[in-house]
Amino acid sequence: MDPYVIQMNGTGNLPSVLDVHVNISGRSSAPGKTKGRKARWSVRPSDMSNKTFNPIRAIVDNMKVKPNPNKTMISLSIGDPTVFGNLPTDPEVTQAMKDALDSGKYNGYAPSTGYLSSREEVASYYHCPEAPLEAKDVILTSGCSQAIELCLAVLANSGQNILVPRPGFSLYKTLAESMGIEVKFYNLLPEKSWKVDLKQLESLIDEKTACLIVNNPSNPCGSVFSKSHLQKILAVAERHCVPILADEIYGDMVFSGCKYKPLATLSTNVPILSCGGLAKRWLVPGWRLGWILIHDRRDIFGNEIRDGLVKLSQRILGPCTLVQGALKSILRRTPQEFYHKILSFLKSNADLCYGALAAIPGLRPVLPSGAMYLMVEIEMEHFPEFENDVEFTERLLAEQSVHCLPATCFEYPNFFRVVITVPEVMMLEACSRIQEFCEQHYNCAEGSQEECDK
Repeated sequence: MDPYVIQMNGTGNLPSVLDVHVNISGRSSAPGKTKGRKARWSVRPSDMSNKTFNPIRAIVDNMKVKPNPNKTMISLSIGDPTVFGNLPTDPEVTQAMKDALDSGKYNGYAPSTGYLSSREEVASYYHCPEAPLEAKDVILTSGCSQAIELCLAVLANSGQNILVPRPGFSLYKTLAESMGIEVKFYNLLPEKSWKVDLKQLESLIDEKTACLIVNNPSNPCGSVFSKSHLQKILAVAERHCVPILADEIYGDMVFSGCKYKPLATLSTNVPILSCGGLAKRWLVPGWRLGWILIHDRRDIFGNEIRDGLVKLSQRILGPCTLVQGALKSILRRTPQEFYHKILSFLKSNADLCYGALAAIPGLRPVLPSGAMYLMVEIEMEHFPEFENDVEFTERLLAEQSVHCLPATCFEYPNFFRVVITVPEVMMLEACSRIQEFCEQHYNCAEGSQEECDK
């Protein structure tokens, strides 16, 4: 075997830069010459970046229309409850952050999975006899979005597939396809308050299915699954041994008369990674603190999935340490009255919006039970000048300065989504403008003159 040769180029005194080449062949090699590669610039984006596609950004950014300059803009499109300033977080939450900053204890790096004390607080907050939790079952993340990303990355390989709700949060597809994971959509049924089409869901499962995503309460639907329906979803997963990624960022954000059940409280047999965070319930989406709760009472995930999540968390060293430092006080001191007040406001706005839009010919809203959204069907046969929901919402923006997201963003054409967090007076004005728009463009469908004459 040829010996290793270390060549130091330069004669006499050492050069200003030591040029060292390791040669395992024993032959000299001249610097600057690389076998098999022509020296030229060729910088290309990675496959991962090319596969990354956000449908909301693609649709919204490609809208060529501008709002009506004679009407104040009303945006019902952004799922950020802080935009209009009418829904501030509780003073206890703000004070917790101030105290964490003033303490000077949280300026350094934390463990990649989060401070142990902070993970203990989350475990304690969500622990219940049906779904026990310890600190080792919690991983803190940079928002719920990173929690979802880590879960997908640990459960699925390129070439496998995941099951995603339709309509559903667009990030699932964006993340999965960037990793080379196929997305299969299972249908939610608007005529059944967005329940899952269980037979269609089960028909999608094959040997390459890596996980099932269940989003409850739902973005964009505002639906909340009943205990019995969740049990039926779990039964499908158990029959086929498919783990579940539960997106529960809107957990507990349900309206009066409805009850939220965390998925993990209903099954001991199906391993579940539950994703949540501070963003929505505490009204601080910009603080970027989320978590993964590992529910695995049959030890199906074992150490491998847990270790995998830890390794993935080490790519980015966790969420902001200041927010971690404030977490104990946020979870313990936020008064119940704060939660109640927010939910009362959201339900009032949801009822107001639903009632107003349901009275408009050509629109069919679906009454929500939680979260921050409402979906509205457009009876496109009554609006023949518009090809689809994207054109409908574009013209609504151009003529009435009301911006709603077309549900094509959520893989569900001919609907649009309304965000119900805006002040009541703006919601009333938006609904009035939507009514005016629909009255101007509504046409009776062929064979339905009797309906139009009513």
